[in-house]
Amino acid sequence: MNKIGFDNDKYIQMQSSHIQERISQFGGKLYLEFGGKLFDDYHASRVLPGFKPDSKLQLLLEMKDKAEIVIVINSETIEQAKIREDLGITYDQDVLRLIDAFREAGLYVGSVCLTRFANQKSAKQFEKVLNKQGVKTYHHYSIPNYPFDVDNIVSENGYGKNDYIETTRSLVVVTAPGPGSGKMATCLSQLYHDNLRGIKSGYAKFETFPIWNLPLKHPVNLAYEAATADLNDVNMIDPYHLEAYGISTVNYNRDVEIFPVLNRMFEKIFGSSPYHSPTDMGVNMAGNCIIDDEVCVEASRQEIIRRYFIALRKRKEEKITDEVVNKIDVIMKTNNIQISDRKCVLACREKAAKTGQPAAAIELNDGTIITGKTSNLLGATSAMILNSLKYLANINDSVLLLPPAVIEPICKLKTESLGGHNPRLHVEEILLALSISAVTNPLAALALDQLPKLKGAQSHSSVILSHVDDNVLKKLGVDHTSEPVYGTKKLYHAK
Repeated sequence: MNKIGFDNDKYIQMQSSHIQERISQFGGKLYLEFGGKLFDDYHASRVLPGFKPDSKLQLLLEMKDKAEIVIVINSETIEQAKIREDLGITYDQDVLRLIDAFREAGLYVGSVCLTRFANQKSAKQFEKVLNKQGVKTYHHYSIPNYPFDVDNIVSENGYGKNDYIETTRSLVVVTAPGPGSGKMATCLSQLYHDNLRGIKSGYAKFETFPIWNLPLKHPVNLAYEAATADLNDVNMIDPYHLEAYGISTVNYNRDVEIFPVLNRMFEKIFGSSPYHSPTDMGVNMAGNCIIDDEVCVEASRQEIIRRYFIALRKRKEEKITDEVVNKIDVIMKTNNIQISDRKCVLACREKAAKTGQPAAAIELNDGTIITGKTSNLLGATSAMILNSLKYLANINDSVLLLPPAVIEPICKLKTESLGGHNPRLHVEEILLALSISAVTNPLAALALDQLPKLKGAQSHSSVILSHVDDNVLKKLGVDHTSEPVYGTKKLYHAK
């Protein structure tokens, strides 16, 4: 484990150079639609070991003097208070988070564009919040029969009604808090207005997956399909690229389906289209930076299994349908990927069967499997983490890092004083207790020093974890899955 399959330094250098070339191709100004996560791209780092979660951010920092960021948000998602499930915050809150993060990194945020704006009350209130903080805002509107009525869209009655976003730099990165925000439409609207003003500019798309120059059924691309099974994304050979160049490349269905319409928009704006295929529009160089394909293949197979368990859990929580689970199941079966390939799953199931209680297991980066069982004082995942820290610190398993005398008062506080129903300590609570003990207990301090070694470990539990435990494992860098089973028979499962 922890083998490297991707050259991150080469990627940043190569990607930066390629974007610079694309800027020059269009006369000095490029609207770059940025798909996926700019921060914390853990999916990419899992399937391309060596890819750093903040690689895209570092890439932009290489060009920060030339780049400005426009954040796009769909006004309807503000009105609906749509939640980013991975972060647990609304899309408008995520815009504020992104602005802070970009600024803290040293990147210039030029403005926020409210798309599908129709004077929604919540959108107008959000705009006031942005304006008070000195953030410029612009409005883009819904266009009837978008994107098919090209003649109307590319006219004064379509894009012409949108506000023109004032930009000052050669690279305009258009990003958003989530899908369906209108990034592409915003870029095309800007091209329309630039053309009216005699400003030379172009459009390109930057999405890491699917990787266009890997085979269609390469596990890295299959892992992307598994990750987006709920979005109905399907990888496919780009037929336009094959026809134009005789070269087989991979894209996904939505880009292939919309390309003829986009091509007509380009022709309407510029007189001719600069692109012959959806693949032409992309600037992704990730496929050229894989240095060990075998490592990436295995990492991607593991990611597909993780996505399968995540889908099972979401179906249990009634967040997705059977169709999503079935899609990932088909990917696994047609590519000979077995649940048993995820070693911590079998170890967890064996422990649960042996104890008759919820259990957890973790595969550490040296391949060692550590388990944890449920007790009166500790949840299975908490026990698993404590046992792992003892192993990594070479502390004898019989040693009690947290004796009952330390744990029991906390359990009592949770139930008797704070009104909790579960006395067992969560992972965060045992780490806090360990931190306090470390002041007087050298072994506790030694165990805490091992926490960074948990990053990249794989864990599984026989029941769905609480939001608290799930979140702490994410912060520790542990890739966790669970059986689609609740730990209690209650109807309400608090997060």
